[in-house]
Amino acid sequence: MAEVKSRRGEYTEATRRALLDAAARLFVERGFARTSLDDVAADARVTKGAIYHHFSSKTGLFEVLFDEVEQQENDRARAAFVAEPDPTAGVLAALDQFLLACSEPIYGALVFREAPLALGWEAWRRYEEKYSYALLADMLTALADAGRIPPHTGEALPGITFGMLGAAGQLLTRTPAEDQERIRAECRLPFVALLAGLSSTTDS
Repeated sequence: MAEVKSRRGEYTEATRRALLDAAARLFVERGFARTSLDDVAADARVTKGAIYHHFSSKTGLFEVLFDEVEQQENDRARAAFVAEPDPTAGVLAALDQFLLACSEPIYGALVFREAPLALGWEAWRRYEEKYSYALLADMLTALADAGRIPPHTGEALPGITFGMLGAAGQLLTRTPAEDQERIRAECRLPFVALLAGLSSTTDS
């Protein structure tokens, strides 16, 4: 009986994974609005009823996929940050990871193109704050603790930097593949300048 349950669980998880992978492909290729649950079911080669077994709606399916993509990328960016003993180098490593992710079709398209439409602006921003903003705040605190930037209070610095990250993500999402490397380098420059400017105020 335990083996039967285990196999059933494996099948259930495999079905859920197939649905998420199919949804990711279709949402990127067609967009959230032009993708139906019938399309997702056909792509995953399951019945439409199987979707409702795992997800409440098309929006619910998107939310789970979006949350998964954001969590994975946040983990990669945080790992890049903590891997560097110097916090400034860590911040730039996390930035490079983020810019690279924005160049990838699934992350860039889902997070910056489709999510505001699928979830609504406020819900999208809450998700971004849950992941990107939290990591950004941790990195700014580490820089301040190390004396690389002045101690900060309030919302201005993390809010402005968060806005810069969003603008870079939006730009990279619209950038053709052949121009991605150049645009990533251009996007990096304002952040380097911001760090240098903040660092200079600690020496005065």
